[in-house]
Amino acid sequence: MNRNDGLTVTEVRGAGGAVDVAAVREKYRTLTLLLIERGLTITTMESCVSGQLASLITDTEGSSAVLKGAFVTYSNEAKIRQGVDPAILEKYGVYSGQTAVAMAAACREAYAADLGIGVTGSFGNVDLNNADSVPGEVYFAVSTESGTAAYHCTVPAQPSRLSYKLYMADVIADRLLAMIPSAA
Repeated sequence: MNRNDGLTVTEVRGAGGAVDVAAVREKYRTLTLLLIERGLTITTMESCVSGQLASLITDTEGSSAVLKGAFVTYSNEAKIRQGVDPAILEKYGVYSGQTAVAMAAACREAYAADLGIGVTGSFGNVDLNNADSVPGEVYFAVSTESGTAAYHCTVPAQPSRLSYKLYMADVIADRLLAMIPSAA
């Protein structure tokens, strides 16, 4: 199984050490206010982070102006029901850049949002339901009108499931904050 088959996937890293929860929350506050200021809308299709991105976005007053909706698609069936082509899962595996791209595009289309975020991966354990599971390997994608960018992150061991989710939320916030000025 070739996970990405010609898709350009950018390698990204998070900060070393423990997740600074206050800093992650502040990044999402900044992100949400920037989206409001720019008049941009966002949606997510989240698997391993289980809605953490949408939760962080909605922690800021006024977020209803920007978050069009979100999907938590923890199972393959849920991804398919929300618009991911089952052939992509079969060919590339659920944990691939191709699947993240399909997730980002499907949620963006479903909600007619300016930005669609798709996240898929395994954290601290092997997913017995998917043979392509590699603990600590996460793919995410950001879909906009001008195209979709795919990313891969190797997540270091974390002390809890919440820490894994916040680690990835932090990495994704950095990408979004870097690209939003050019998306407006």
